[in-house]
Amino acid sequence: MAQLIKRRTVLAAGAGAAAGLALPGAAAQAGGRHHPITVSFVLDAVTLDGGEQVVSLTLDTGRLGPIDPASLNAGTFSVHAKATSPIPIAPGDQIFSEYDLDRPVTAARLDRRGNIVLELSYAEGQLGGGTLGYIVSKGRNVQLDLTYTITQNAPLARRHGGPVTIERFVQGRLSNPEVDAFGYHVSGSGMKYRLYSPGHDKRRPLVVWLHGGGEGASLPDNYYDNETTLRANRGALGFATREAQRIFGGASVVAPQSTSFWLEDGPRFAPLIREIVRDVVRKNAVDPRRIHVVGCSNGGYMSMKMTSVYRDLFASSVPICGVVEALQEGAPPQLPDAELATIDTPTWLVASLDDDTVDPQANTIHAHDVIPGARMTLYDHVIWGGHQFPGHWSWIYVARNDPSIHGTHIWQWMAGRRN
Repeated sequence: MAQLIKRRTVLAAGAGAAAGLALPGAAAQAGGRHHPITVSFVLDAVTLDGGEQVVSLTLDTGRLGPIDPASLNAGTFSVHAKATSPIPIAPGDQIFSEYDLDRPVTAARLDRRGNIVLELSYAEGQLGGGTLGYIVSKGRNVQLDLTYTITQNAPLARRHGGPVTIERFVQGRLSNPEVDAFGYHVSGSGMKYRLYSPGHDKRRPLVVWLHGGGEGASLPDNYYDNETTLRANRGALGFATREAQRIFGGASVVAPQSTSFWLEDGPRFAPLIREIVRDVVRKNAVDPRRIHVVGCSNGGYMSMKMTSVYRDLFASSVPICGVVEALQEGAPPQLPDAELATIDTPTWLVASLDDDTVDPQANTIHAHDVIPGARMTLYDHVIWGGHQFPGHWSWIYVARNDPSIHGTHIWQWMAGRRN
């Protein structure tokens, strides 16, 4: 190109100041007047086992006329991403996964609507694509404020008409089809939850997903998003996949969000979760004999708490790396043996032996020894797709229907239970 254009000369996504600089030969002119072209774009995200990442950007370019795909390549556009906390971070505190960096474009293509899709580099554990940040002092995941800046480095050739330079990019919504399939709801008591419903008239099972401690609200910061429960991991999403729906014969999936964290006050939260279950059963085609509860970490504790309090409500329970021991030395256990021994809901416990957050021996293995007839799957490490995750993240295996005993996988086992 005869003229070098730096990234910063192009407008930051969503900002109000015009870049005003067009690439040579790319501006549309009429009577000597310049008509800048503005294009909006969507952030395309997927929830990986390790959390949600933005994997591509879709530019609304279909209206510009047929673009010659030969003019598109990984260098046609550059992308910069900035992610910041939605709530103030106190001095001395830390938030993991904020970033301000260039994101490599691995490919550029046209979708069936003629829109340009910029594929971005991403991978498990790769910094720079995540949508969540973890605030250390609060023990919470929060949905980061994302600002994406797109730079066009070369004109776009059209099949009809002259070349095109987009001078202003306007950032739109975050799109994650799996997450977006879950509707937003609030119970009569004010607890938020997300609900996936397959839309069948015939009564179908219901899976209740209880999140880990990092996905609760932070009410002192007025932060209660009803988002992180589906974006931090695939726990709830797994049960809405085509494979799970086939195994369960169609199932609704509900994901309540705690106003803090379940371990803070399990006896208080139990009836609030029960209220949500009752409402979902009443308003949807749910078979009350096929309600299943699954939870990880804090939610693993809460799933056992629910089956100890509501002994006839659930057809099965899957506590994953759940907590039963005392949180502090000298304090009573979260779930005493006498309470665990009353659980008669069919229970399948899951954990990894290298979990350094919740001791599997004192919690999962102990609960298995006390809960009558309980099953258990223990892993040495948490490895999926060639990536090793922290040992605490054993919910990944349940979200992938991996645990099995005598050839029966955990989803098939759940689907076969009725109370």
